[in-house]
Order: sequence, then structure tokens, then C-alpha cells
Amino acid sequence: MTETKLKDINYKDPHQSIIILIAEDDEEDRMLLQDAMEEGKLANKLFFVEDGEELLDYLQGKDKYQNRDLFPLPGLILLDLNLPKIDGREALKIIKADPILKRIPVIVLTTSKAEEDIVRTYDLGVNSFITKPVSFEGLVDVTQTLSHYWFEIVALPPRK
Repeated sequence: MTETKLKDINYKDPHQSIIILIAEDDEEDRMLLQDAMEEGKLANKLFFVEDGEELLDYLQGKDKYQNRDLFPLPGLILLDLNLPKIDGREALKIIKADPILKRIPVIVLTTSKAEEDIVRTYDLGVNSFITKPVSFEGLVDVTQTLSHYWFEIVALPPRK
């Protein structure tokens, strides 16, 4: 595993919005999330990855994600559980085992309502578990609530 440097995480720099990394394999869901965030007037820069392997490559700065100027570490990860290659549960386990990456809040955003998924992801260190809303308006509400909570209310670790 590539060592992550704390200075790469830019939490509360007033000159830069917090980066959101979205791990979602479904193209339509990616488009809906982007549209919901635009509708909710979120100004955060979004990066998308399509599977768990690509998520870890991004976070660890591997392969095409080596340039941190182009691919900065996120301040928040939205994670689908049912990802190809490496599923969201395994990716979460790896993220939360890394001494630096574990500080990045991870929000599971999935279609699952299974109690087993909820319990297991919290056991693995997820910060929140949200079942995807069925309506676009519900998704806009969720993204606005996430933004308000994670970017306005919560104190995140300082960048050193």
C-alpha cells in the first residue's frame, strides 16, 4: 500500500471547497448524484470512480491517480457497497486500516436496507449509512443535508 501523507488532505482551507469522491458503478446513479448536487447548489468538486479497485488506486495515488494536483485526496467519500472488482465493504476495510485515509469520512450511499450491511459497515468504521432515496427530490435533500452536516457543522481534523 502506498503511504498517504496527511498534508495531502485539505479539510478546511477557505480557498478550496472540500473534494467529494464518489464510488459508484452505475452510470445513471452517478449522473443523478451529480445532478442532485447541482440542484442543491453544492459547489464541491466531485470525482467519480467506478469500482473498488479504482477507488483504492485514487486514494493511494496509484497509476493514473499519481498526480495529487489533478487528483487530490477527498475530504469525503460516498461509497456504494456493491462495487465490482473490490466491493465497498472490502474497500472500506482497507481505507479504515490506513492511518491517514481512515480520517476521511466515509458515507455509505447504497440501495441496501439490510440490517447485516448496516451493522457490518459500522463495525468496519463507516461514518454514516444512507439508503438511496427513490426520488430525485429525496436525493437532492440527502445531498444538501450531507453538505450541511459534513461541511458546516462537523469539525474535521486539521490539515498539517
